[in-house]
Amino acid sequence: MAYFVFFVGLFVLVEGLVVTGVIEAIALKSLAVTQGNFKLTSILILWLSGLASAFVDNIPFVTAMIPLLKSIGELTGMPMDPLWWSLALGACLGGNGTLIGASANIIVVGISEKIGYPISFTAFLKYGFPAMILSLLISTVYVWLRYLL
Repeated sequence: MAYFVFFVGLFVLVEGLVVTGVIEAIALKSLAVTQGNFKLTSILILWLSGLASAFVDNIPFVTAMIPLLKSIGELTGMPMDPLWWSLALGACLGGNGTLIGASANIIVVGISEKIGYPISFTAFLKYGFPAMILSLLISTVYVWLRYLL
C-alpha cells in the first residue's frame, strides 16, 4: 500500500510541475544550453539522466523527465526517438553508479551483508561509478551512430 501511495504522490507532484510551467521552463533552459541543437540535446539528456539517476532512484527521475521530453518535442519538433533512447539508457545505466541509484543495488548489498560480505557506499562507488561512466560513454557512441550521424 505504501508503494501505491508513493507513486500516486509522485505522479501528482509531476503533474503539478507540468501545470505550473516548471517542466516547460526546464525544457526551455535545456534548449538554451544546447542552443536547440538536436544532437547536443540528445547527449545532454543521456548524461543528465545518467548522472542524476546515480543519486536519485531512476523511477522518480524518469517520471519527471517524461513530461520534460514531451515539452521539448512540442517546442522544437525534434525527432523524439533519440531523446527517448537517451533518457532510457541514461536513467537505466546511471543507476549502476552508486549504491542508492537503483533498488536492485540496495537488495544486493543487503544480501551480501547477510552472508558476511558487507559493501560500503564508498566501496560500491569505487567500482560502480567508473562502470557507469563507461556504460554512458558506450551509450553515447550508440546513440550517436544510430540516430545522430
